[in-house]
Amino acid sequence: MTRWHLTIIASLLLSVSASAQWLHYPAAGVPRGKNGTPNLSAPAPRTADGRPDLSGIWRLDAECPPEGCDDYSAAPEFRNFGARLEGGLPYQPWAAELVKQRSADFGRDDPVGLCRPAGALRILTFPPPRKILQLPGLFFVLSERDVTYRQIFTDGRTLPKDPEPSWNGYSIGKWEKDTLVVQTIGLRDGTWLDRNGSPMTDAARITERFRRMNYGRLEIAVTVDDAKAYTRPWTVTLNQLIMPDTELLDYHCMDNEKDASHLVGK
Repeated sequence: MTRWHLTIIASLLLSVSASAQWLHYPAAGVPRGKNGTPNLSAPAPRTADGRPDLSGIWRLDAECPPEGCDDYSAAPEFRNFGARLEGGLPYQPWAAELVKQRSADFGRDDPVGLCRPAGALRILTFPPPRKILQLPGLFFVLSERDVTYRQIFTDGRTLPKDPEPSWNGYSIGKWEKDTLVVQTIGLRDGTWLDRNGSPMTDAARITERFRRMNYGRLEIAVTVDDAKAYTRPWTVTLNQLIMPDTELLDYHCMDNEKDASHLVGK
């Protein structure tokens, strides 16, 4: 069990008593059947200007067993971002060797395991859910993991010419019919894409295409163009599933932290 999993368990035990009253609260605006069950195949909601409304609390499709997922079931992209990509991620030779070494070390230097920011893409693959807020001119992704947020500006601004590198980079979005297309640059060198340690460098440019297929499913096609770390651009599709009638829990990985001394490989 990793430090990350231990911290999640501890933080949930601490926070569930304060937040449990909201975990099964029937949210307004959810399409429902006659028995009150959310109708996840209903059409995607739309905003006042006619755009698809991507707002909601989402989790990455973890391909759950028949008995269902537990609260923090991890999809394969959490460990390996290219898990469902034919042939896997097209690493440059140095990147392939680095991933091999990081895996052998059980991810001991993973920024997430050290309670550091994880970067724009891992926000989308964490087992804890994420909330999307779609506002005029601004798109927010709020992650339950470590009280983390990401901003995507849809107010018509352009990407900065010489951005100061940051954990989430600089993101702008525009609508192409019913798809929100997001461009991101200005990422910090050395970002990890997954638990295996797949690298991303400061040369990376990310394109994401957000498309709400129906009320219950959001498709995010992620294209990474990073010639320093990969032999070609590649695309992975992340299928997010809605989590109706619940809310985010307050979780920060440094709360009551007692696991660092037990990290494997230290």
